Amino acid sequence: MISRRHFMQVALATSALYGGAGFGNWSRLAAQQRLTQNDLLDFDTSGNVTLVHITDIHAQLMPTFFREPEFNIGVGDVRGIPPHITGNDFLQSFGIEQGSAMDYALTYTDFSALAQAYGKMGGMDRIATVVKSIRADRPDALVLDGGDTWQGSMTALRTQGQDMVNAFNAIGTDAMVSHWEFTLGIDRVMDIVENELNFPFLGANIFDREWDEPAFEPYEMFERGGTKIAVIGQAFPYMPIANPGWMFPDLSFGVRQERMAEVVAEVRAAGAELVVLLSHNGFDVDRKLAGEIDGIDIILTGHTHDAIPEPVLVNKTYLIASGSHGKFVSRLDLDVREGELKGINHKLIPIFSDVIEPDAEMSALVANERAPFEDELTEVIGTTGSLLYRRGNFNGTWDDVICNALIEEREADISLSPGFRWGASLLPGQDITREDIFNATAMSYPEAYRSEMTGELLHLILEDVADNLFNPDPYYQQGGDMVRVGGMGYRIDVGKKQGERITEMTLLKTGELIDPAKTYVVAGWASVNEETEGPPIWDVLESYIARKGEINIDPNQSVQVVGT
Repeated sequence: MISRRHFMQVALATSALYGGAGFGNWSRLAAQQRLTQNDLLDFDTSGNVTLVHITDIHAQLMPTFFREPEFNIGVGDVRGIPPHITGNDFLQSFGIEQGSAMDYALTYTDFSALAQAYGKMGGMDRIATVVKSIRADRPDALVLDGGDTWQGSMTALRTQGQDMVNAFNAIGTDAMVSHWEFTLGIDRVMDIVENELNFPFLGANIFDREWDEPAFEPYEMFERGGTKIAVIGQAFPYMPIANPGWMFPDLSFGVRQERMAEVVAEVRAAGAELVVLLSHNGFDVDRKLAGEIDGIDIILTGHTHDAIPEPVLVNKTYLIASGSHGKFVSRLDLDVREGELKGINHKLIPIFSDVIEPDAEMSALVANERAPFEDELTEVIGTTGSLLYRRGNFNGTWDDVICNALIEEREADISLSPGFRWGASLLPGQDITREDIFNATAMSYPEAYRSEMTGELLHLILEDVADNLFNPDPYYQQGGDMVRVGGMGYRIDVGKKQGERITEMTLLKTGELIDPAKTYVVAGWASVNEETEGPPIWDVLESYIARKGEINIDPNQSVQVVGT
């Protein structure tokens, strides 16, 4: 038996008649009374091996709000199947009731009202409680971190990831893989790997360019429950494309399908009875990989921030997607006998921070890590009258705020903001603190540039990013979500081929079509070019928010999407 019973328990425990505005008037206490820590942690222990998966936490030590995407468009063979379904379609597909806790945790529908009822999610001290509970039940459970751990907050930026290293050491992590970790620079990464981590930093697909040999350990062998387990690591394959290659100049990456097949064969020959791929490929890349390579039992997938309440079976491989920002922890109990996987019992555990008791030791560690920055973190810069979120294929409201700030503060015609998936949400009426600004901007190449670009170049940029997102072959999907645009609208047909998707590019302030031969002043940030100059984006954003006082964002209708 797999996950449906588990998450339905939570959904039923929190469900109620859902009637328009009425639900939004529920008190948080009333909602929480329908949910207990036991509901969240209840599990029918089975089999002989337990895996615990955490991924894409993006340095969020504290509980946050995080709105799931309204748009998650799949193309080609994956159109309209998980994770490429959202909202009510998602609820219907998994039998989740509207207005329930799992509706709030897994979809964007009525997010602000449900957030008021159910509160924030995540927090390392709550995650620690969950991990300790699982290990009390299954002491030799493997805790595996899917990466994007050391980046995404002010404290991680200021400590160069040390706060997150300390937290994941403390919960007893057994192995990790990577992506944004490398944006700390190769020297810092190697310092952490060699001197700070209490567990392996795996990467079967990371090679030394000069010697064309593995740069990190490809896998780790564990003995658990009388079973020999191989955990193979797969870092984000497209590092030099999506992030600045000059920060790790001597490394090469890639999906390396043939290499993965060789490693799987190697660990099987070494006696592995269970093969686990701890991956930061992204869901669709892992789905394709599972269809191409035999011998992988479990893929713990990351990077695309998908949270799916049931395993997805591809041939004989189960894909597990555990969300992001600390909202979920996945538990898998596996029955491994006679050298093969016989059964799987899975639960996607939602980390409701007002329900799960904080672990005292982790709470103290988190408080200690934050203490030097507390005054900066908590300073109020402004307020928001709108729901601010980022996640989705196209502009989110946080992105719109950043784009508007770039245009006004940098005196530009058009602004570009990268399609990052990380960044906590804010509810209408909340204060905007400096911590909130850094949660949306904290990274090691933050310069807000101001340059001139022709209409032709702008079109090429949009087409290139669109192909990274909507190429039917997952191995060519090399970016995040679509680049966010301010001051300009366009039409995109996701079903077209590269070079034909983007049309009707329009300068919003005049209503005129973008002229390929004309030059426009463009402001942006997070350029992968080493010599980029400009103020850090968090200073640009803070100046804009402080000047505005209250942020209100109208629905963005500048992008017309067809072909879905």
